[in-house]
Amino acid sequence: MLDRIALQIVEVVFALTIYFLPAIIADHRKRHDILTLALFNACMGWTVVGWLLALVWAYVPNPPAGLARDVTAKRRLVRMAAFSSALMARVDQRAAKQGSARH
Repeated sequence: MLDRIALQIVEVVFALTIYFLPAIIADHRKRHDILTLALFNACMGWTVVGWLLALVWAYVPNPPAGLARDVTAKRRLVRMAAFSSALMARVDQRAAKQGSARH
């Protein structure tokens, strides 16, 4: 009886280790988004596709440290350029409209 319980405990530990293998690998590889990956693994790991996606995600290298800052700065520049272009187009339209009203 005690041997049977011990075997069941070993089986459960083994199954949980396999189930959370992507999160364990991500932790070992020092992923910055380990919590997100572990939560994804916990919620979607029961599907084969979710488990495989989590495993692939665990092996993807961390993005560069300043990537989020660089993307934010680039978006800000693009928005400012778009705003400037729209403003100049509006000024040109008003100038053309006022010029045609005078003649």
